[in-house]
Amino acid sequence: MAAADAVAGSTGGRSQGAPSPGLTPAGRLILHTEASHGFGGQELRIVAETCWLLDHGWDALVAAQPDSRLWDETRRLGVPAVPVRMRSAVDVPALFALRRLIAERRVALVHTHSSIDSWLGGLAGRSRGCPVVRSRHVTIAIPRRRGLVYRLARRVITSGEAAGRVVAAAGVPAERIVAIPPGIDTARFHPGVSGDAVRRELGLDAAPVVGLVANIRGSKGHNVFLEAAQTVLAVRPAARFLIVGDGIGFEEVKGRVNAMGLAAAVSMTGFRRDIPEVMAALDVLVLPSIRSEAASQVIPQALAVGTPVIATMVGGSAELVRDGETGRLVPPGDAPALAAAILASLADPAAARAQARRGQALVRERHSLDAAMARTTAVYEDLLAGAPR
Repeated sequence: MAAADAVAGSTGGRSQGAPSPGLTPAGRLILHTEASHGFGGQELRIVAETCWLLDHGWDALVAAQPDSRLWDETRRLGVPAVPVRMRSAVDVPALFALRRLIAERRVALVHTHSSIDSWLGGLAGRSRGCPVVRSRHVTIAIPRRRGLVYRLARRVITSGEAAGRVVAAAGVPAERIVAIPPGIDTARFHPGVSGDAVRRELGLDAAPVVGLVANIRGSKGHNVFLEAAQTVLAVRPAARFLIVGDGIGFEEVKGRVNAMGLAAAVSMTGFRRDIPEVMAALDVLVLPSIRSEAASQVIPQALAVGTPVIATMVGGSAELVRDGETGRLVPPGDAPALAAAILASLADPAAARAQARRGQALVRERHSLDAAMARTTAVYEDLLAGAPR
């Protein structure tokens, strides 16, 4: 494939008559690159932050795989985007397509997110003289031999302190690492959100409802959640469980629900856009991650609407949940401990809600989208002002 074929068309801005991206006198066009085909918290964060930039005087553009959910989402929202086929870290046509895009749109800064696009976007940005920022969204260890891609970036934004320690262990100098957890849109997630419509739709009535809202993959602990559900149902047979989200593990988890005889008590909703209302419909949000959780978005989302949270002591979750104060923490992979925490929350809903209210204050103070983007744009401004390499 020729280099010119790697990019095919783009979506326009969100409003008619807006200036073309990259052609404004300010010269502050941020190019986000993402090679992932999935659509979870990482991709949602890219969309939310791009929209924030556009609403706050910046220009922004997303380079995404043409057959990805992220690409579909940018088109649905009218977010400026360009489809770029990125097959591997050594995809030369994609590299040249990104270099051409940077030049034609006068990109000021490249912000990369996954491994493949961090190689391609990092090399393209550096070769065009643009500062490069890399995000690290997970807490999985980085082998030293794979840490080289982070050297292309002048700053690495990590989704929390735990992820920052992982990046530092890969050899990235501490002064290049900035921990910025994802921000929550407090205009959408707030105590006034009602979950009544979701409860009616799903036939939950007055049952206590425990939910897991996450991309369905092995690291999120869905199997542990189901094991805990069995134990809870033996004590609270009226309890109901929601699994919200989709992903590569959807059919496997669905099969496990049936095999465990839980189909009457566990509902799998698939992907939903009404997450604030879903959170408000829950009596408890559970995030039973077993391997990696840099800084969950669903934890502060639940706290923002006033829903109690139970999470595992994985990655950055302990940065968001203070055990016994703003929620409950349990060991990863420990279904009995998770079940006990769920039962305790359901047995004393007033205490659980009090913890959530304390979490609300923390979210408003430290984890709003405005707060996160103030820190992110400060990184951008620093680099665009010519900070030392």
